[in-house]
Amino acid sequence: MANNKAGAKPILVTQRSKTLRSGASGRTIRVLGVPLDLGQSRRGVDMGPSAVRVAGLQARLEALGHRVQDGGNISVDIAEMQNIGEQNAKYLMPITETCAGVAALVLETLAAAQTPVILGGDHSLAAGTVSGVAEFFRRKQQKVGLIWMDAHSDINTPETSPSGNVHGMPLAALMGLGPSSLRDLFGWSPKVAAENTVLVGVRDIDAAEKENIRRAGIAEVYTMRDIDERGMRAVMEEALRCAGRGTAGYHVSVDMDWIDPEDAPGVGTPVRGGATYREAHLAMEILADHGHMLSFDIVEVNPVIDEHNRTAELAVELICSAFGKKIL
Repeated sequence: MANNKAGAKPILVTQRSKTLRSGASGRTIRVLGVPLDLGQSRRGVDMGPSAVRVAGLQARLEALGHRVQDGGNISVDIAEMQNIGEQNAKYLMPITETCAGVAALVLETLAAAQTPVILGGDHSLAAGTVSGVAEFFRRKQQKVGLIWMDAHSDINTPETSPSGNVHGMPLAALMGLGPSSLRDLFGWSPKVAAENTVLVGVRDIDAAEKENIRRAGIAEVYTMRDIDERGMRAVMEEALRCAGRGTAGYHVSVDMDWIDPEDAPGVGTPVRGGATYREAHLAMEILADHGHMLSFDIVEVNPVIDEHNRTAELAVELICSAFGKKIL
């Protein structure tokens, strides 16, 4: 152990100082798994919720002072039991049914004064998560913001998607662009106003998605170049101001391919040049400092192509940082 300077008082590191920020109180968190892999071509993300649980999520959140209830997994039929449907929106109907179930559970969770933490599964499930949060606060005459942290913008529609994979469409649904079945959960859209929607860390956007971003009116899109030039702190501070302006708070949706594949290899659609390990933690720590996060989902952990569960373990670390874990 390093010596203190002469006359200096030793730093006493208590369990509290290691965990929640000063004055913060623990939340009641409900963890829900969504083993959905119908939204993409690469199989395996249906095992993501189990991998994250095996990495110790509940125990580590409880060590931070939170009360954690694991609500188990929502039932999702495997692709072999489903009709693929139209090629420009594969498995859209079973994905919509799953998202409707997710939305109902999120609504129920918030009504019970619990914070939903949703484990994916592919990113199409976020159409359900955000719809549930938005519906809960709409009933209170309030609106919500959205922080979308992803290598991709996920704002394709069936008309613009080059693959027909629905995990590239959930933000389009939430913005009111489609596909219509996902867009109209609870019978209304858009679920989030464009001025309260922020993309962070994108670096792989289809040409048609650029036009869809403009159509939706999303003004706050921070690419990896913005993070490189301005730093993660400046980007996150601006993003949270935007998502929080006139809202009850914001939902945070984290696709693990947002992080560079050097640190998160177990994802279905890796893209080089993502957030570093420390940048990702800093972003989560800033979220915790602001204290206005309403709900959280983390998706696209694929144990089949991971290395010794590294990506799931990082997912757990990031969740803990978002819920108040500090270095000191």
